[in-house]
Amino acid sequence: MEEFIGDIACRIDGTWPVRTEGSGRILAKGTNALASSVVLVCRRRPEESESIARKEFQRQLRREMPEALEAMIGGSEGASPIAPVDLAQAAIGPGMAIFSQYEAVLNQDGSCMTVHDVLILINRSITEYLSPESGSFDSDTQFCSAWFEQYGWTKGPFGEADVLARAKGTSVDGVVEAGVLESGGGKVRLLKWKEYPTDWDLAQDECTPVWEALHHMIRRLNEDGESAAGELLARMPEKGEPLRQLAYHLYTLCERNRWAEDARAYNELIGVWHAIVTASHEVGHKGESLELDF
Repeated sequence: MEEFIGDIACRIDGTWPVRTEGSGRILAKGTNALASSVVLVCRRRPEESESIARKEFQRQLRREMPEALEAMIGGSEGASPIAPVDLAQAAIGPGMAIFSQYEAVLNQDGSCMTVHDVLILINRSITEYLSPESGSFDSDTQFCSAWFEQYGWTKGPFGEADVLARAKGTSVDGVVEAGVLESGGGKVRLLKWKEYPTDWDLAQDECTPVWEALHHMIRRLNEDGESAAGELLARMPEKGEPLRQLAYHLYTLCERNRWAEDARAYNELIGVWHAIVTASHEVGHKGESLELDF
């Protein structure tokens, strides 16, 4: 890509994710294979293009990438959102569009910033956008996400969990009471979605962290299908956006740690998200209307 942009002096003008990969093909079965091909639309860069400093480029990236990521994650005009497995690839387009409009992006020492460095910053912008620290998530969910990033589903020291919980504004006992954490013998462990109770009643749950809601949603989807997951979403429409964002974030963590089986659960949820939302509307929302763009 670096040679292509440098030799032809082009700028990326648009990104078109195209659903070209069928889920039934042999390679895709049982894998986290890409679901889409991403076409980059390029035009010749004007000869009068200017150069900018790396810091200014980073500021522009922080300003413009969230909107581009939201368009991909949210879907538009009835289209399904980009699958988590495709997000890093799809995000190259809008990120490189910012970079490629300039003659050069200059580091502090005057050298030209490389495409490799740009891709690192683009991936970092995805992580920052999806981070539970962004303000869309409750304290219990922030704790669970941080603990999962370090320990996955394995046990970890109670002392570490206690310090982390306090830092996130919650407590180990509180997360245990939420029904997502097991504590005993000086160790704590996050419960897998398969361990969540099948008789869970949202109406009787006084506090439902987004983490808990997401994994109940995955359990419903896997055990009872899209309609059942949609029925659950209809009962908590205000959690729709945080649920979707957390699924993307956890997929990213799983992919980074090469937890393929866990990554697949989050990827599959987003893959049928539009169908789940449609099913939730058929059931009829209870309470607030669900504010999701498709």
